[in-house]
Amino acid sequence: MERKGRFLPFKVMRSDAVKKGIGRAANQALLYATGIGPDQMDRPFVGIASSFSDLVPGHIGMRELERFIEKGVHSGGGYSFLFGVPAICDGIAMGHKGMRYSLPSRELIADMIETVALAHCLDGLVLLTNCDKITPGMLMAAARLNIPSIVVTAGPMVSGRYRGKRLSLVRDTFEAVGRYQSGEIDRKELEELELNACPGAGACQGLYTANTMACLTEAMGLSLPGTGSSLANSSKKRRIAFSSGVRIVELIKEDLGARKILTSAAFDNAIRMDLALGGSTNTVLHLLAIAKEAGVELPLSRFDELTRRTPHLVRLRPAGDYMMEDLEYAGGVPAVLNRLRPLLKDNPTVSGMSLLKIARKASVAGEEVIRPLKRPYSKEGGIAILKGNLAPEGAVVKQSAVSRKMMRFEGKARVFNSEESSIRAIMQGKIKKGDIVVIRYEGPKGGPGMREMLSPTATITGMGLAESVALITDGRFSGGTRGPCIGHISPEAAEGGPIALVKDGDRIRLDIPRRSIKLMADDKEIERRRVRWRPPKPRIKEGYLERYGRMVSSASQGAVFKR
Repeated sequence: MERKGRFLPFKVMRSDAVKKGIGRAANQALLYATGIGPDQMDRPFVGIASSFSDLVPGHIGMRELERFIEKGVHSGGGYSFLFGVPAICDGIAMGHKGMRYSLPSRELIADMIETVALAHCLDGLVLLTNCDKITPGMLMAAARLNIPSIVVTAGPMVSGRYRGKRLSLVRDTFEAVGRYQSGEIDRKELEELELNACPGAGACQGLYTANTMACLTEAMGLSLPGTGSSLANSSKKRRIAFSSGVRIVELIKEDLGARKILTSAAFDNAIRMDLALGGSTNTVLHLLAIAKEAGVELPLSRFDELTRRTPHLVRLRPAGDYMMEDLEYAGGVPAVLNRLRPLLKDNPTVSGMSLLKIARKASVAGEEVIRPLKRPYSKEGGIAILKGNLAPEGAVVKQSAVSRKMMRFEGKARVFNSEESSIRAIMQGKIKKGDIVVIRYEGPKGGPGMREMLSPTATITGMGLAESVALITDGRFSGGTRGPCIGHISPEAAEGGPIALVKDGDRIRLDIPRRSIKLMADDKEIERRRVRWRPPKPRIKEGYLERYGRMVSSASQGAVFKR
């Protein structure tokens, strides 16, 4: 049976469960109370999940994008309903207990969208997002619900300016703390950097987690072409928002659920995009989690299989000096897809074009920003998966941001049971050349929440130690981290993983080319330590984080809730 809407014919819709039939008189009365008219009841109901927040720079410009999405939905023949989901700014939450909530918020966001969409029988979703955990949380919801969905990311922030130099958040504020501590800059210059590094709305300017996830979402096919790198507050972004509103109504008519796009090919394409860009290591956690929701098998080893066959073509900050605005002007994600075309698998996208068609139509406008396959920055992709007696289930490193000198490194362990204690030691000058800083009990369960370690890594870099000191953790890193920093050590310390057994003075050997991380201790000594080890008491004993710590799985499985 088909029903004639005002613009397009629609088959029986999910929203009919709340708006069709005599038995739904009360439901319809409440819908009329929202302002919808009887002549609009035959339109599909589109939820606009907005993560607008005055607290998050990447999200402060979303009110305007909400308007353009609404215009698009109504122009396309749908009826939109706006609802909110929370957003956390990782940069503001960094370095204190607030960061414990960042990764756990991903699960909350997915659950909230599921709850609203199913409780109100929405026919489709436009997911308005930008920053670190919000985008993967929304993608998890889209995969779980398997209803027509389209993602609009709000865009990167433009670079700051100071004394004629371009500025970005991580290099010119987090790392500037270390430069101030070492006497390289004075307090006045530090304050000027604080004022000028972030000039307005948008996700932080480099290829950190937010912008990496935006690019990967486009590569997976759940955003319209050009979405990933189009700048915040730009007219292009407004047009994309409008077009996304129009397109979601067409996707509902086609009944193109998210899982028809989130195939195994889509995940391979996303991983290759990540590797070619040299993106954030956090995307490993997020792609694993999204794949589980989509019912796609994606082992951690797949990242390393593809990294050996995917060259690194783009060097944005923190690995290089280019920024997201440079990627945008060089052609954005479609241009990178054009370069990667021989390596990609064809797959449908929300645009109606296949991924390879988008890649063929694109062109590259910056030969150095996006290098050709035959002239990469390196033959391997940006992320590597390490294993060894210190990380039997695996660990993750952003090898594109590690210098050649530090690709192999052996040093003396300096062990800390929290991020705070490590920062105190670094700031007090207690970390010396040849040390390997070990930060443990910061994993998904032990943290709880698997905090990012940007403060210690950026301070080490700012103090000029990135070429002589390494850092390993069962926590994770910001996309802005650079240097030999190995995260996601699994199993984590709180689960009795080998990282819990490391002592001050132990030798640790890192060999990124050989994908090895090894504690240089006798097997019998390691076993003696294991027998004596006792699990720590939970740090958090109430509220959401207490529940999260009990329910969360290993980082090697995406740090999702156990089933």
